[in-house]
Amino acid sequence: MQDLIQKLDAYKQEIAEFSGSGEQAAEAFRIQWLGSKGRVKEAMGEMKHVPVEQKKEAGQLLNEFKLFAESKYAELKETAGAGAADQSTPDLSLPGDAVPLGSRHPISLMRHKIISIFQRLGFAVAEGPEIEDDWHNFTALNMPAHHPARDMQDTFYVDAGENTAVDWLLRTHTSNTQIREMEKGKLPIRVICPGRVYRNETISARSHCFFHQVEGLYIDENVSFADLKQTLYFFVREMYGKDVRVRFRPSYFPFTEPSAEMDVSCFICGGKGCNICKKTGWVEILGCGMVHPNVLRNCNIDPEKYTGFAFGMGVERPAMLKYGINDIRLFSENDVRFLKQFTAAT
Repeated sequence: MQDLIQKLDAYKQEIAEFSGSGEQAAEAFRIQWLGSKGRVKEAMGEMKHVPVEQKKEAGQLLNEFKLFAESKYAELKETAGAGAADQSTPDLSLPGDAVPLGSRHPISLMRHKIISIFQRLGFAVAEGPEIEDDWHNFTALNMPAHHPARDMQDTFYVDAGENTAVDWLLRTHTSNTQIREMEKGKLPIRVICPGRVYRNETISARSHCFFHQVEGLYIDENVSFADLKQTLYFFVREMYGKDVRVRFRPSYFPFTEPSAEMDVSCFICGGKGCNICKKTGWVEILGCGMVHPNVLRNCNIDPEKYTGFAFGMGVERPAMLKYGINDIRLFSENDVRFLKQFTAAT
């Protein structure tokens, strides 16, 4: 019995002097003292050597020793838990983690560049709805029902139900915004109309079922085709540099008369031929012309007093030319490797 008392006193002293912090120290204590092969279980095994008349006293001493060991283990666990909580609390005095800067999408870069050039010429920015009615998208632009020019702009129609007689569609150009501006009756008008448009086209390296446009409109007294040409000359030189070559080709649009296509020299291939210029050395940038008298009349503007010009361009094609991109699908695939290339683009 005396030997058991001395052993338990020695064990208590060792437990009291045990030091350590963290989960690992607490686990090491549990294994050493409270585990299946620990010293508490070893001490409990001494009961078989205690005389019968002393077993009650020995049992009390052993239970007290076990509670002492368990109390020490609970203390270590609590200390370890508090330390883990302290580690999870952020130190607000430390400098923050660096946040990588994003970049503008090349379409946004080009759109902003186009808008800024025309704003310097006094053009305001106007925007309109992407879901449009037939009047503003086709009819008011001198394209009545069954007009063959509509076939050039095959589009997506919206099912508005049986309770409406109006045909709704995804706009094929931002010319709908020009019509809405003219309908306001506030003359003169000098606006550009950026936005997204939709056409039912096969997706390939050069075409997509949706793309972006910037269209321009200038209505005033005595506006001539010469005003149109000088405006566009200024634009392409500001966009592509003073050495860019420009040519106008006669064309047809139902909403302008006379009409023309404007090309610029392809400086990606130097005129040798590439996917962008179709091996011609020229890239079509925009269509333009004098506003048709029928369009003015449809918007209650007197064509005998007012004249004007309009032009329209895609944003993707100038962006492809400026940044050397050979596949229009890259703009909408959200590939981070592609987007990261424009971090420092201007």
